[in-house]
Amino acid sequence: MQKIALSSPVGDTGAPDCPSRAVVVMGVSGSGKSTVGERLALRQGWIFIEGDAFHSKQNHAKMQAGTPLTDEDRESWLEALGRELARHAAAGVVLSCSALKRAYRQRLRAHVPDLAFIWLEVGRDEARQRVASRGERHFFPAALIDSQFAALEPPHDEAGLLHLDSEHPLEALLAQAAEWLQRNSHAHDA
Repeated sequence: MQKIALSSPVGDTGAPDCPSRAVVVMGVSGSGKSTVGERLALRQGWIFIEGDAFHSKQNHAKMQAGTPLTDEDRESWLEALGRELARHAAAGVVLSCSALKRAYRQRLRAHVPDLAFIWLEVGRDEARQRVASRGERHFFPAALIDSQFAALEPPHDEAGLLHLDSEHPLEALLAQAAEWLQRNSHAHDA
């Protein structure tokens, strides 16, 4: 695995459209997307892209100061992530990225049309607790959790989506994600 920068399913929608080699692990901060994404990439033998590593210094500073990012703040970030996904899709790639809004997900799909998403859903209190436990070592403060939930447009009706409860054990999440990718790669190849 190359690293760049650094339960049971709740729902499985549009499975036949799931690609076998390009996946975004998405969710609010504290949902576990970096941990699940990195471990899933390792398990698959794919490249892992840590989305947070592509934020500008200005975006990091803004979040560290407790100010939520705007759509404009995210534009160049999403464009860079889309290019990275496209560059590595043939080799197999997992990206950790909040992808909170449908427009953000569509922007990533513009680079990799059959891009799949694994949505790690987490409760607000659990997300806040997880983010607070990171302490000073992380740029994202727990005070911004409410803004993440306010921005979230759940991808319930989007194709190529696996919806998991991120409060389940990590190994169960990884097994379910890997099984979904394998099952749907066969459907995609048929």
